[in-house]
Amino acid sequence: MVDGKRTVGERIVYTVLENLKAGKKDPIITLNKAIANVSPNKEVKPRRLGGASYLVPIDVRNERKLYLALNWIIDAAKARSNKEFHSFADKLTAEIKEAAKNQGKAAEKKAQTEKTAAANKAFAHLQW
Repeated sequence: MVDGKRTVGERIVYTVLENLKAGKKDPIITLNKAIANVSPNKEVKPRRLGGASYLVPIDVRNERKLYLALNWIIDAAKARSNKEFHSFADKLTAEIKEAAKNQGKAAEKKAQTEKTAAANKAFAHLQW
């Protein structure tokens, strides 16, 4: 939903669900699998200590997991080319299908986030 355009957002979501249903799989299960595959378990937060800023890995709460997963899927869909996909519903459908297979830009974003958290594991003791 952009700028409060709820009806436009609803229409896009229902179109995406219809497109997923055409794939002979349950669209809700596909969407849930895509969200589960893209949800990160760890992320980093900067902590300032003694004039230096450290990236401290923290566990991600369930509400934030859902928020990040949906935002990453939407951002990846927005980044897709208009030549190949003629509507945003088509872009979003393709991104959800790829995320359900653990592929695509949203899955790459999750991998990058968790890789950064693993690389900064040495600063995990700075959590508070």
